This record gives sequence, C-alpha cells and structure tokens, in this order.
Amino acid sequence: MASRLRDDILTGRLKEGDVLPSQEALFAEFGVSPPAVREAIHILESDGLISVRRGNVGGAVVHLPSAERTAQMISMVLQTRSATPADVSEALLHLEPICAGMCAARPDRMVEVVPHLQAAVDAQTAEFDTPASYVPNARRFHEAIVSRCGNEPMILLIGSLEVIWSAHESSVWSDDHHAGDPMEPKTMRAALRAHQKLLDAITEGNSSRAMRLAQDHLTAARRSTLAAGSDKTIDAKLITS
Repeated sequence: MASRLRDDILTGRLKEGDVLPSQEALFAEFGVSPPAVREAIHILESDGLISVRRGNVGGAVVHLPSAERTAQMISMVLQTRSATPADVSEALLHLEPICAGMCAARPDRMVEVVPHLQAAVDAQTAEFDTPASYVPNARRFHEAIVSRCGNEPMILLIGSLEVIWSAHESSVWSDDHHAGDPMEPKTMRAALRAHQKLLDAITEGNSSRAMRLAQDHLTAARRSTLAAGSDKTIDAKLITS
C-alpha cells in the first residue's frame, strides 16, 4: 500500500496539497486491516511525502519531494560528519560556475534563463538601500543560476547545497552580533556589478566567460561571508522543510 501511494505521488497522479482518502476508504480500496493502513501512512510520513493533520479538518496531505527537503537531509548528514559552511561554499565554488556555463549554452536562454536572472538583478537594484533585503535578493540570483541550468539532477543536488549555504549566509548577516556591522556598501555594489556582468555573459551565450565570472564572484563572496561568520559545523536546524 505504501509503495502504491508513493508511486502515485512520484508519478504525479497525486499532487502537492492533495489529501489522501480517509482510512475507511483506504481499507476498502486496498483490502487491508486498519493497522496496515496506519503503518503505510506512517511510512509515507517518514518519507516526507505526506503530513498528517489532526482534528476536524484532518487528513494526510501530499507533499512532493523538493530541494529544501533534500537539503535538510543532506545538512543532517553533513553535521554528523562535522562538515563546515566553508566546505559547502567550496563545493559551490566548483559546481555553480558549471551551471552558469550551462545557462549560457541554452538555446532557449532568452526565455528560460535571462528573464529570471534579470528579475533578480532588478530586485537587488531596487532594494539596494534596504540592507535586510540585500542577502535574500542576492541569493535569488545564485539560486536562479542553478535552477535554470536545464539539468534536473544538478538542479536538485546543487540546489540543495545552495539552500544550505543560503541558510548559513542569512544567519551570518542577520545575526545580532552583526546587527551593527552590516555588509559594506562597497561589497554589495561589487556583487551587484558581478551579477550584471554574469547576466551579460549568459545573455551573449558566452559559456566560458560566464563560468570564469561566476568563479571569480563566488571566490570574493564566500570570503566576505566566511570572514564575517564563525566557521562552525553545519547547523541542520537552520534548514526548514
């Protein structure tokens, strides 16, 4: 029963937010005992594919797998291995430029890539003088580079690392310890210029230039965040599913 329902979720027959039939209906459909139904529900809940609501509006609500949920599991594994934010940042330093090159190589980039990156740059520009918005807006640019590269395995795996790094970066720049010492405007301006140059290279379809610009920018950006934040072990509780 759990296998059948899992397959229904993963193949799209059951969609995000759908509610599974009542336990009575599942008894009848699968011809199994109430304990078997409860165990199947528990298995799917453990998989993160459903959440069970209690009370008058109760039921088992379907959740599709996502980079955020994958990131939560990866962050727990990394924490047990004493991996640090610097380790995650180093991985992205090697992997994200590949995504930038792939974005530039997409023949449909003017539809599937450029508008999303332009929107992120526009948001950064419009809210440049709002420090609380800077890091989230900057992260959206990086997340778009990955999510628009066109390769689903890379989107999931590298996207999960983006989620983990974003959580660390947000915690650094929103930490009370740094409330009176925000990111320097000159650092923010340099990052915005780097994003615009990268966007231009992708728009032109220049993969090698996009990869080089992405690596140069990531090298500078990680140095800024790691210098401001203590390089502790990855903290899995920063990731919310």
